[in-house]
Amino acid sequence: MNEEYDVIVLGTGLTECILSGIMSVNGKKVLHMDRNSYYGGESASITPLEDLYKRFNLPGTPPESMGRGRDWNVDLIPKFLMANGLMGLFEKRRFRKFLVYVSTFDENDSRTFEGVDPKKTTMRDVYKKFDLGQDVIDFTGHALALYRTDDYLDQPCQETINRIKLYSESLARYGKSPYLYPLYGLGELPQGFARLSAIYGGTYMLNKPIEEIVIENGKVVGVKSEGEVARCKQLICDPSYVSDRVTKVGQVIRVICILSHPIKNTNDANSCQIIIPQNQVNRKSDIYVCMISSAHNVAAQGKYIAIASTTVETAEPEKEIKPALDLLEPIEQKFVSISDLFAPTDLGTESQIFISRTYDATTHFETTCDDIKDIYKRMMGSEFDFEEMKRKKNDIYGEEEQQ
Repeated sequence: MNEEYDVIVLGTGLTECILSGIMSVNGKKVLHMDRNSYYGGESASITPLEDLYKRFNLPGTPPESMGRGRDWNVDLIPKFLMANGLMGLFEKRRFRKFLVYVSTFDENDSRTFEGVDPKKTTMRDVYKKFDLGQDVIDFTGHALALYRTDDYLDQPCQETINRIKLYSESLARYGKSPYLYPLYGLGELPQGFARLSAIYGGTYMLNKPIEEIVIENGKVVGVKSEGEVARCKQLICDPSYVSDRVTKVGQVIRVICILSHPIKNTNDANSCQIIIPQNQVNRKSDIYVCMISSAHNVAAQGKYIAIASTTVETAEPEKEIKPALDLLEPIEQKFVSISDLFAPTDLGTESQIFISRTYDATTHFETTCDDIKDIYKRMMGSEFDFEEMKRKKNDIYGEEEQQ
């Protein structure tokens, strides 16, 4: 432990593990610690089911109808990954015309613009051009382009068109859904990046109490654990390790629901994501629902896990989430949590302490990826180059295995 590291990472949430992997691949000497005995932090997958009951202080044990406890891996914070035909929903002719336009749009070829200037024409004007109604606009902006507010409507359309294009291409790739989800739950992702870090010489320690972040002249120099100090030049951590350096920016309500049936009107899908746009329910924030099942090795046979979430706007969060829960009835068991959302109070450039943001209500990875790229840029002074990381991984694994 009494060693010098380039980077120490505290917490094994997804954001921290991805950054730990990236830093290791970049040749940094990394020490990664967590006070918990398991990977994943706030984004862990809980198994067996008995542990979920304990975590939410539910009396007794799961009923026999839930099957074997070890068959369950329940995400505390669900996120689907965008994978990279257009469904029955897209059959309205005007919308189809719009989607054909998006699919042929190429920002480097003005012949595909059809009178639209991608750097000047607003998205509102593009919707008008195709005469799309409000419901379709809500769906497109929030469920396809994954915006959380309507601010994008009055911004140049290029970014939005590219986001919708990504959705369509991802959908075309897998046919039924544009999203990917790991078997055995999202808890597998932090561990995957932990393994990547280890291959590149990163050191991992679970169950390590963090006694102090050591600071000299306003700058981090190390971390004290069990009486020993590991020294470092930079520190990455989640908000729970530095309560004096973060500010509360809101709250999110999440309700984990165990069901014995797929969600109604989804063609009995064994997984799905539903986004209820804010305008449809007179709110400022969208409501998210994601559902997974035994098909993903996260639940007992014939059981489904649905997780509803939204940003809290009133003093009665459970009423706010009701439109989502109504879609899920009957619900066999509910686990309700209301979490504070924290953000760092500064950029970390002086202290060299780089703090991640709490996971928000979204059920996709957009905001988490933005946070990872933002922290990387602040630490390294340059944008994250995904292709460069792939090249470095190829050097280790060999080109063949990457295909």
